[in-house]
Amino acid sequence: MTHPKISGAILAGGLSTRMGGNDKGLLQFNNAPLYQHIATRLQPQIHELLINANRNLEIYHQSGYPIIPDIVADFSGPLAGMLAVLKSAIHEWVVFVPCDVPNFPENLVAKLWHYKQNAWAAYAHDCVRAHPTLVLMHRNLIPRLESYLALGDRKLMLFMQMIKAKAVYFPNPNAFTNLNTPEECHNWKHRHWECLQEPA
Repeated sequence: MTHPKISGAILAGGLSTRMGGNDKGLLQFNNAPLYQHIATRLQPQIHELLINANRNLEIYHQSGYPIIPDIVADFSGPLAGMLAVLKSAIHEWVVFVPCDVPNFPENLVAKLWHYKQNAWAAYAHDCVRAHPTLVLMHRNLIPRLESYLALGDRKLMLFMQMIKAKAVYFPNPNAFTNLNTPEECHNWKHRHWECLQEPA
């Protein structure tokens, strides 16, 4: 399946309040930070990789990827990170993946592109609930996103509805498991990464 060159961004700019304030992107899984697992899965699907982060920038810079902080420094949610990345990306289309969804589909970008039809944005849906942080967006949405944030609005799904974004269905809810709490991280480590280690 062919598509134009697409930029990709890892959203790691949140406060992680449910994780006790720890930077989720830097949590260690199988001897690598979580954002690196996201990067490994995303990189084959895209042509440029950026990271949206607002803390620990010197650590993220060690990855070698461009680090894009929010333009508005008030931790105003994923839309602020998306705006900053859209303004920095090389390519017209940008796909976003949060740093805490390590099992997202390996055909995410191809499928979002294929089923977006004429929409300027398309987001993942697991047939039960929407996942608008996993979204493909065109850079011509920058003015509308700027206006939306300037009005004080922060709700991501409401913005998706306003711009008539297309829902693209991935019938595998496990692919969109969020690691929001220490308990979820512990369970995920046990199920998915510890089994990858060599037996003693």
